[in-house]
Formats: sequence, C-alpha cells, structure tokens
Amino acid sequence: MHSGIRTANLLARPQPLSLEIARCAVLVIDMQNEFGSKGGMFDRAGIDISVIRRVVEPTAAVLNAARASGIPVIYLKMQHRADLADLGAADSPHRIKHGFFGVGESNLAPDGRANRVLIEGYWGTEIIPELPPHADDIVVSKHRYSGFFETELEGILRARGIRQLIVTGCTTSVCVESTIRDAMFRDYQCCLLSDCSAEPIGMSNSRGNHEASLLTVELLLGWVSDSRQFIEALSH
Repeated sequence: MHSGIRTANLLARPQPLSLEIARCAVLVIDMQNEFGSKGGMFDRAGIDISVIRRVVEPTAAVLNAARASGIPVIYLKMQHRADLADLGAADSPHRIKHGFFGVGESNLAPDGRANRVLIEGYWGTEIIPELPPHADDIVVSKHRYSGFFETELEGILRARGIRQLIVTGCTTSVCVESTIRDAMFRDYQCCLLSDCSAEPIGMSNSRGNHEASLLTVELLLGWVSDSRQFIEALSH
C-alpha cells in the first residue's frame, strides 16, 4: 500500500503485475448452463465438459476473495434475443457456426423446464448454480464471442474507473481470448487465471487450444497467473 492506494503484487507471467484494487475487476465469461452443465448445449453435442467442470472450484475461491477485497465481479453471458435478430444474417459466420448447435431450438432442461438453446430468459443462459451472482455483482449480456462487442461492458468499466481485469471463464481460445484481445486493444491490463479457464478444443492433443491461448496471452496480450497466486496477493 502506498499514498493511500490499495495495491496487491500478483505473481504472473511474463512478470509480476501490480494490481490497484480500486481499478480492478474480475470477469467471469460464459460460465452458464449451456456450456458448463450436464444437459447443456455442449454436453448434448458430445463435447467433453469435464475441463469446464474442473475450473468451477478455483473460480469460486477467486470470486470469494475478490468480493471480500471489494473487487467488482462482472459476469458475461452469451445469449440471443427470442426472435434471433442479433444472431446475424443467414450468411453471417456467427449464425452459420452456431447452426450446428441448434441455437433457438426448443428442448427440455434437466429440471424439466422448457428451454431454448442460447436464448435469453431460459435455463441454458443462466449462470451455473455453483457460481451464482451475488446481489452486488454485475451481469452483462453479449451476443458474440467478445464481451465488448455491442455490449454495456466498456461503459461499466469506464464509469467505475476500472483498468485491470482478472479474467476467468470458458472457453479459453474463443470467448475468453476474444474478450482479452478486445480489452488489450482498449488498453486494459488483463490477467488470465490459467486454472479458472477451460477449453475442450484440442484437449486430446499433447498441447490443446487452452495452452496455445495461455502462451498468446502471456507473450502478446497480457499476463497469466492462477487462482492461488491471485488469492495470495489479495491476502497480503
């Protein structure tokens, strides 16, 4: 602590990062039922969600530590309007790529409720029950991979004077990395917590997309650390 400013020294790669608590926020990206719960969109498509399930516990610990230190927690969740007007035109890559998953189609949630795939207001776009938003947390809706594209995120960050982002969520090489790239272009300092992010793509390879994204972030886009280092930094 110096000059009345609360700081924390976070051990990270490629070098330590000095966090200014009042200018810091934690992002939780897409930790919602369609991606991280049994019976969700990923699970129904045959995607192994075990790597996503493994980051739940360390992420919960990070969120508890952040809240205790007065650091805002901001959830981003992927969802579309009921009329699919924000999904893109018929020939848009976003609509085409999501066609495989049946975005907008109806099914039943595991609890028997009616669900529409990735549509706002349904079970699939709810945050997974293990990481529930608290009353003071912020939830931001997005309809593309990046949390900055046509969302309220930057306005929220600027209004609070936030310039440093601790990043968690799924999936590492898609929505997480897309959001970090956009944040870096806007001069935010981002630190990705390696054990609080997950990526099913390439997980059967010796080095999958998760590891590739960690390396890209470390070398070019920001910093990489983990939950233990973050919690320890705040404790000091």
